[in-house]
Amino acid sequence: MKAPTLIQHLLTLSRITSLTLTLTLVGCASLPNVDVQPQTSTHDTIKQTTKARVQAWRQLIDKGLHWSDGKKLISVNDFINQVRFVDDIDHWGQQDYWATPLQTIVSNGGDCEDISIAKFFTLTAMGIEQEKLRLTYVKSLSTNKPHMVVSYFKTPRSMPLALDNLNLSILPASQRSDLAPVYSFNGTGLWLTKRGQMDSYLGGTERMSLWHKLLNQMNVEAADERAMICLYQYYDLPKSTAKTFCPSS
Repeated sequence: MKAPTLIQHLLTLSRITSLTLTLTLVGCASLPNVDVQPQTSTHDTIKQTTKARVQAWRQLIDKGLHWSDGKKLISVNDFINQVRFVDDIDHWGQQDYWATPLQTIVSNGGDCEDISIAKFFTLTAMGIEQEKLRLTYVKSLSTNKPHMVVSYFKTPRSMPLALDNLNLSILPASQRSDLAPVYSFNGTGLWLTKRGQMDSYLGGTERMSLWHKLLNQMNVEAADERAMICLYQYYDLPKSTAKTFCPSS
């Protein structure tokens, strides 16, 4: 699959009109932090480690196109959970930022939202219908913090499976007593979600500005993915400085 084709496919699956409201839940529960060192290499080409990560991601998508949903879920959950957990303020210099899957893969870091978003779009690129997937905000009762997971519904009324970076096993939501669901969404709608109750449809995603900023950034990537990969390597530098290492951007 060619690089632009992959990004355009991801966008097609989740494109919606531009909207305006910020989310009320900010931050993520996390496993114990590890020491994360910023990337400081200043080569003017895409680094081999970056190429290897992006290539492995693309190969996963290509190989998984004809797998069963179950195999896709396990493979994507395991692959994306290798990304280092880093809080937004430390990684992106913002209190709340939703990274594109490409940003997460290239920078090899992200918080629970970034990790979940990368799983969501990777699964849709592998052919899982968007109607079976939602990004679900929950409260992690073990850490008393907001958190995000991917929910997979085999059928509209099935108990969803939770793809998480806290508990690395894929389990039915009924077995995740440590998570209290709040709301869920995908490219087609927004739902109020409570344990033990049917989800209540709230309408479109008009109030989710971060979601639409994410989709807009994916549009930017589609125009020149190689240039964006180069820039994303220097996520910890000012954009003007990063561009001196990526003259084609």
